[in-house]
Amino acid sequence: MIRRFSTLYVGHIELEQCGLAGTPADDRRYPNARLTETFETATALAEATDALGYHTLWLAEHHFQHEGYECIPNIPLLAVDLAHRTRRVKIGCAFNIVPTWHPLRLAEDYATADILTKGRVVFGVGRGYHSREVESFGNPMLDAEANRELFEEQVEIILKALSQESFSHEGKRYTIPPDVPYRGYRLKEITLVPRPVHQPVEIWQPIVSGSARSLDFMARHGIKGVISATAESVVQRWMQDYQEAARRHGRVRALGEDVILGFRMCLDETRERAMQRARPYFEEHAKFMAPLGMLRYSEEHVTAVAARQAQSPTMATLEKGVDNRSWLCGPPSEIVAYLKEMQARYPGLEHIMIAWALGTPRALMIEQLTRFAREVMPAFQ
Repeated sequence: MIRRFSTLYVGHIELEQCGLAGTPADDRRYPNARLTETFETATALAEATDALGYHTLWLAEHHFQHEGYECIPNIPLLAVDLAHRTRRVKIGCAFNIVPTWHPLRLAEDYATADILTKGRVVFGVGRGYHSREVESFGNPMLDAEANRELFEEQVEIILKALSQESFSHEGKRYTIPPDVPYRGYRLKEITLVPRPVHQPVEIWQPIVSGSARSLDFMARHGIKGVISATAESVVQRWMQDYQEAARRHGRVRALGEDVILGFRMCLDETRERAMQRARPYFEEHAKFMAPLGMLRYSEEHVTAVAARQAQSPTMATLEKGVDNRSWLCGPPSEIVAYLKEMQARYPGLEHIMIAWALGTPRALMIEQLTRFAREVMPAFQ
C-alpha cells in the first residue's frame, strides 16, 4: 500500500515567457548568476519537504544547459549540503548520468555522501539523453548499442565497488585494476575506500522505454524502477513486465513492488483551474523535451522514446496528459481517489512521486507541495 511520498526537482531556474508562444527554447541563455539560482531553489525545496513529511527529494543531474532547464551537475555534493540543512528527508539521485563519470569516482562520491549524511542519500543511475553531455565527457554515443554496453558495464563496476570488500573487473572497456606492479607484487584486486556504511545499497533506475533488455538488466542486479509522467496504459504494461523480469531472476515481487510511480501535477479547486495554472509550464516542458524524444504522454510518444526519435511539441497537449493520467490536475479529493485506485491496482506499490514541469516557479512548487502534504498525504497514513 502507498505509504511514501516524494518529489522531483530537475534543477530548472524560473523562466519568463513560458509556453509554446513564449521564448523559443534554443534562444534562452542565462548568465551564471541566474543559473546558480537552482541551488537556492533546491535548498528551499529540501527545507519544505523536510518540514512537510516527504520521504525523498529527488534531484536530476545534467550538464552544460545554459538554457536554464536543468542546472545541477553534481547530486552527491549537493545532497551532502542539503542533508546538513535538514533533519530527516532523504536526498535522491534521479539520476546520476553514469556515462559522464568514471564508475569508481561515482562510487567514491556516493560512498562519501552516504557516510557524511548518515545514509540519507539515495543512489540512482541513468544513461542520459543529451548527446551534448555524454559526448562532452569523452564517451561518444556512437550508437544506442554502444551507449547501453557502456552504461551496463559501468553499473556492474559500481555495484562491485559498493558491495565487495575487494574486487576486480575485466570487461570490454574497463580492466580494474590494471596489471601493474605495486610495492613488490602485481595488483589483482582493489578496494573502494571507504565503502558506504549503509548496506545493501539501494539503487534506482528510470524505466524510460520499457525494453526487455533494460528490465532484465535491472532485475538481474536488483535495481529498483521509477516510472514517471507516463501514460497510464504504458504504466500498466511496464509494471507487469518489471514484475515478470524480477520473477525470472528469482525475485518474487507483488505488482508495483520496488517501483516508484511518478506524476506531474497541479492542485486547484477544479480541474479546469488546475490545468489553466499548469498549461504554460506543460508547454515549456514539451517545447524543450519533445525534440529530444523524451515525452511519454502517449503510446506514440513511448514508441518515439524507444527509437530515439524527435517528437512534436504541439502534439503533446495537457488535455491528453490529464486524460491518460501522466498529469494529475484537479482538486485534492480527485487525486486521492485516483491514487486509491492505483493502490488497489498495484498491491505492492508503496511510493508515489510528484513533480512539476520545467519553468514552474519556486513559490508555486512549494505551494503545491504544501497543499499535497496537507490534503492528499493524510489519506494514506
